[in-house]
Amino acid sequence: MQATILLVEDEAEVREMVSRVLSREGFDMLTAADAPEGHQRISERVPDLMLVDWMLPGTSGIEFVRRCKRDELTREVPVIMLTARAEENDRVHGLETGADDYVTKPFSPRELAARIRAVLRRTSGQDAQGTLTAGRLSLSTVSHRVYVGDEPVDIGPTEFRLLRFFMGHPERVYSRAQLLDHIWSREVFVEERTVDVHVLRLRKLLRPWGLDGAVQTVRGVGYRFAVEPDAAQAAPDP
Repeated sequence: MQATILLVEDEAEVREMVSRVLSREGFDMLTAADAPEGHQRISERVPDLMLVDWMLPGTSGIEFVRRCKRDELTREVPVIMLTARAEENDRVHGLETGADDYVTKPFSPRELAARIRAVLRRTSGQDAQGTLTAGRLSLSTVSHRVYVGDEPVDIGPTEFRLLRFFMGHPERVYSRAQLLDHIWSREVFVEERTVDVHVLRLRKLLRPWGLDGAVQTVRGVGYRFAVEPDAAQAAPDP
């Protein structure tokens, strides 16, 4: 599954160049010319990472990032700032606002792609080969395969996306609505009960290895992925 990148940049030439290069690098690109359009793109589909220009018209990039970090839906989405400001105080200010990294203009597209991959690995728990691990469970984002130890797990595309999201965000509780936004996006109308159905399927896939308790129900809230589930306390099916 390709990582979705939201680029918020007011300069059309830069926006086109970055979007073209990163698309060639295998990323799924969303673009916006200012903060309001950026929020609109997020409402349609939550990205895996945001590239945000510091000097946006109207609402600045810093304020855009600050608002995203206050929003429950986007607070965990990593951010790389694009900026012509090279002074240390400016860089520190951007990082303190919630940015995970910054790239100073003019920049090399190859360097930008490398920075994006590094931030995604760091924030999602992937190693350099795009593999997520949780105890005996491993998931390759490159080959789209799941293993328990050396044994392959036969898994469907939706359960794969769901497991990938859970493994990239362990020990955090997500509501059904949040999971719908992250896995299915807001462009598709899907009932919240659909989440329960796919959680049930995922648990059944992991049950032969005693890992069905990894996807835990937090009553009244949603679901949480436990890195080291207690087999004796496996969560009941939804």
